[in-house]
Amino acid sequence: METLNTLISINFDLLTVVLLVIFFTAENVLNTQFKFDKMGKHLLENIGFLILITLLNLFWAGIIVAGVDWLNSNQIGLFHYLNMPIWLFLLLSLMLFDMANYWFHRIAHNVSFLWSFHRVHHSDSRMDASSNIRVHPIELVFYFGSSSFLMAAIFGLDTTGLGLYVLVIIPYVFIEHCNLKYPTWIDKTFGLVFTTPNFHRVHHDQDEFYTNSNYADIFILWDRIFGTFKYKHPEEVKLGLKEFDDQKQSFWYLMKTPFINIPRHSDTNQNSK
Repeated sequence: METLNTLISINFDLLTVVLLVIFFTAENVLNTQFKFDKMGKHLLENIGFLILITLLNLFWAGIIVAGVDWLNSNQIGLFHYLNMPIWLFLLLSLMLFDMANYWFHRIAHNVSFLWSFHRVHHSDSRMDASSNIRVHPIELVFYFGSSSFLMAAIFGLDTTGLGLYVLVIIPYVFIEHCNLKYPTWIDKTFGLVFTTPNFHRVHHDQDEFYTNSNYADIFILWDRIFGTFKYKHPEEVKLGLKEFDDQKQSFWYLMKTPFINIPRHSDTNQNSK
C-alpha cells in the first residue's frame, strides 16, 4: 500500500509529458500503422491542449480530490459497509471508474451538446501519440470529474483508487493512440478483456457506424457486455470526421468549434434524402 501511495503521488502532468516524448520518438523510429508527414507540426498544434489541461489541473484536480475525500470522510458509498481485502477494493475501483467513463463516453457520442466538445478529439485525421492530448478542456471537466464523483458517491471509492486509475489510464491511452503497428494476435488474446490499439482505432473511423462503438478505455468487456463492440481491420480504418477538412485542424479553430454549428456528416446525408 505504501508503494502504491508513492506511485500515485507522482506528478501526472509530468508523466504525460514524459510519455508523449517517449511515444512520439517511437513513432519516428519504429514501424507505424499510418504514414504521415509533418508530424512535428501536428504535435505543436496539439501541444496547446496539453498546456490548457495542465493549467486546468492546477485548479480542477484539487476540487476532485477534495470532493472524493469529503464523500469518504462521511462514509458515503456501498463499499464502506463491506469488508473486502485491499487488492479487491483496488481492482473494483479500477473497473468501476473505467465503466463510468465508458458510459460518459457513450453519452458524449449521443448528446449533441456533449458531442460538440468531444468531436474535437475525433476530428483528428492524423492519429498519433499527440492525439491523446487533443481533448477540449471543458469536456475533461465533464468526463473525468463527473465519473469520479459518481463512482465515489455510489460505491465509496477513495482517492487511492482514483489515483491508481489515473496512473494506469495515462500510459494506457497513449498506447491506444500511438501510431505503431500492433500484431492482430493481441486482439485475439488480450482483446478478449482489454481494449487494444486496433480496437480503439475502429472507434476513430470516419464511418459513424464504427465511431459509435468501442467506447471503453481499458476494459473492452464493457463494449462486449453492453453491445457496442465492433471490429474493422486496421488497414481499412480511415481516421477523422468527414465534416472536418484540413482547414479545420488548427488549435484555435478546434477550441472554438464546440460553439460553431457543424452538422455531423451523417446528419447532412439524412437531410439530403
